[in-house]
Amino acid sequence: METFDKTTPEMMKGAPLHVQNGSEPQALGVHMMLFGVSLLAAIAAYYQPLRQLLNLSLSSELYSHIVLIPFVCLYLVYDARKAIFADSCYSLLQGAVLLAAAVAVLLLGRFYFSELASNDQLSLQIFTFVVIVLSAFMLFFGTAAFKQAILPLFFMFFMVPFPTALLQGLIKFLQDGSTEAAHLLLWLSGAPFLREGYTFHLPGMSIEVAEQCSGIRSGLCLFITAILAGHLFLRRSWSKLALVVAAVPITIFKNGMRIVTLTLLGVYVDPRILGSDLHKKGGIPFFGLALLFLGIALYLLRRFEQRKRAT
Repeated sequence: METFDKTTPEMMKGAPLHVQNGSEPQALGVHMMLFGVSLLAAIAAYYQPLRQLLNLSLSSELYSHIVLIPFVCLYLVYDARKAIFADSCYSLLQGAVLLAAAVAVLLLGRFYFSELASNDQLSLQIFTFVVIVLSAFMLFFGTAAFKQAILPLFFMFFMVPFPTALLQGLIKFLQDGSTEAAHLLLWLSGAPFLREGYTFHLPGMSIEVAEQCSGIRSGLCLFITAILAGHLFLRRSWSKLALVVAAVPITIFKNGMRIVTLTLLGVYVDPRILGSDLHKKGGIPFFGLALLFLGIALYLLRRFEQRKRAT
């Protein structure tokens, strides 16, 4: 039996277009345009804090990574663009809730914490800026796109300078861990020493593990590297989390190795080493060692994932 399509050209004019694995190019373009306009408006509103952030990134070793974060986020979004923008739609309620939360935090900081230190004020302002960008993304692309882009979106929080209390807590944690690691490595080396808190007394000199020896800058870089490596090379959430967690003991062990190496060189080779550039700027070889340890952890996790998939 033969069938005929009775759809007329007039009826087809009103039919919606269907685009497989994505929304209409024109509709997506509108979403992109609206998000771009909102992003430019947010940048204009936060011009002064963003300018301060740029100056901080260019002048501080701890925050030198900040200028790279937007480019990393853009690359991650571009790399996963097909999955992220496959079903773009407006999410007015969710976006408005996030936007209201950002404004509330900003107003709370201005009216109730007006005497914050300049670093903490900048931290609060950049935090609300990031939340506003996230709210605009959810508003114009929807919750499904937000979930697909969760990593690059939340990666933007690495632009936020550490609040003073949090920074001091992290430094103290790494300082304590590095001291314990140095103690263990010195004991394994067989060198005679006496420990008093953060200070190690060795023949002819005493070494203090100061806050500057905490290795927070290299630890932060290793932490960011672990997140990106897990995203690019691992598939399961638990293995990605394990790689990120592994960055913490690797950082502490690397700091301990650096302290012990420089200490033993100063005691048994030349005391001037402790005042040389090898002490002040010689962290690159030890950071390379930390990357090697992280690479080994990544390799083992990938092998474990492959075995799990095979069984």
